[in-house]
Amino acid sequence: MAHEVETLMYTREKPWHGLGTRVDEAPNSAEALKLAGLDWQIVQHDVSTDGNIIPGYKANVRSTDQRCMGIVSSRYKVVQNEDAFAFTDGLIGGDVRYETAGSLCGGRKVFLLARLPETKICGDATEPYLCFTNTHDGTGAVRCLMTPVRVVCNNTLNLALSTARRAWATRHIGDIAQKMHEAQMCLDLAGTYMEKLGIEADRMANQKVAENQLYPFLNELFPTKEGSTEREIRNVEKLKDEFMVCYFAPDLARFRGTAWAVVNAAADMAAHIAPHRNTANYRENNMDRIITGHWIVDRTAELLAGKK
Repeated sequence: MAHEVETLMYTREKPWHGLGTRVDEAPNSAEALKLAGLDWQIVQHDVSTDGNIIPGYKANVRSTDQRCMGIVSSRYKVVQNEDAFAFTDGLIGGDVRYETAGSLCGGRKVFLLARLPETKICGDATEPYLCFTNTHDGTGAVRCLMTPVRVVCNNTLNLALSTARRAWATRHIGDIAQKMHEAQMCLDLAGTYMEKLGIEADRMANQKVAENQLYPFLNELFPTKEGSTEREIRNVEKLKDEFMVCYFAPDLARFRGTAWAVVNAAADMAAHIAPHRNTANYRENNMDRIITGHWIVDRTAELLAGKK
């Protein structure tokens, strides 16, 4: 079952990714580790063949079931799950509560989301989440990023802004402890990002987009290639129809006719669109894209800004 969500907990309403098991109260870090099934460690073992140790490599093995997460360089530094939670505890300060945490891909990727104080974006209640992701198989960096969620519809607003960063990352080599300390800048990034997002949202809310402009816009967002089959053309038309359903959602009524409504429709579509092929790892991959950023949202913002 390596290609399915392995463990996940959440509080309150089912989150935008639609996965996991609900708990009654947002836990602290020690409780979250257990509730999310992350109370295990990575132990590094030598890699050998025919009894001979292969120099320069280590196997990352999970302590609970001896599952090998991946083969990594001997320079690789492990960041344990408990260290990830402790890092976020220290970063935010106070009584941190984790609303979502879990593992994907058989434990090879772990993540946690801690909710920051609510703010307003275009008058809408928006909850900024500090998202921490880590991999144990050597394929990814330690990452910390902002994931704002529009409360009324539970959709993420992960806009790639040219004016503000929303992510920090470091590789699993060198002085990890020092790098994690340097990541205190994440909280500064969070505040700056939310401020700039508010400014960008206000600008988009004042950028008029007439309904007859949506159709050429959708042709650029979901283009058909020369020589496309009838099935491919139907699939593209279905995407356009699904976008328009999101655009006419009741929660966007007061923004309709603006660029901000178009961006929110893209965010809604990114969170809920069904795949043309429902592969075994679709849901976990889509959740990852929603948290870290989705191409539909990014491309929508680019087109609205006049970027080709």
